[in-house]
Formats: sequence, C-alpha cells, structure tokens
Amino acid sequence: MMSEIKVYSKPNCMQCDFTKKWLQDNGVMYEELDVEKQPTALEEVIALGYKSLPVVYVDSDNHWFGFRPHRLEGLLHG
Repeated sequence: MMSEIKVYSKPNCMQCDFTKKWLQDNGVMYEELDVEKQPTALEEVIALGYKSLPVVYVDSDNHWFGFRPHRLEGLLHG
C-alpha cells in the first residue's frame, strides 16, 4: 500500500494546477497542502531543499518539484 502523496502548492500556480489535474485524471489520491494557508507546509518544502512549487512528496527517497509527467507516470506503475 502506497502512503498518501502530498502535493505542496499555492494559488495561481500553473505547474501546481497541471500536477493536481494529472493526479485527479489518473485516479491518484493525494493530499494538497497550500503553502500560503499552511505555514508549516512552507517550512516542510524548505526543509526538503526546494524553492519552487509544486513539490510532490511520495516518501523520503522519492520527491521532486515542478510538473513532471514522467515522474507522475511512475506513480501508476509502482
């Protein structure tokens, strides 16, 4: 069983919207964390070493930033 994917995003972020739409269209469950509404979410993004959004967090060894369809595709195939 895969742990729930986290998507760190913010309003008016095109890459964030593309990422969330891709996940929805492919039936991948995820938790959305808005860094503007949840200060701890922004702290988590910074702690992971990112300065850009979205950040997709699968687990401690599997996370990235930006809209990356090839990485998202990997979520479908384990």
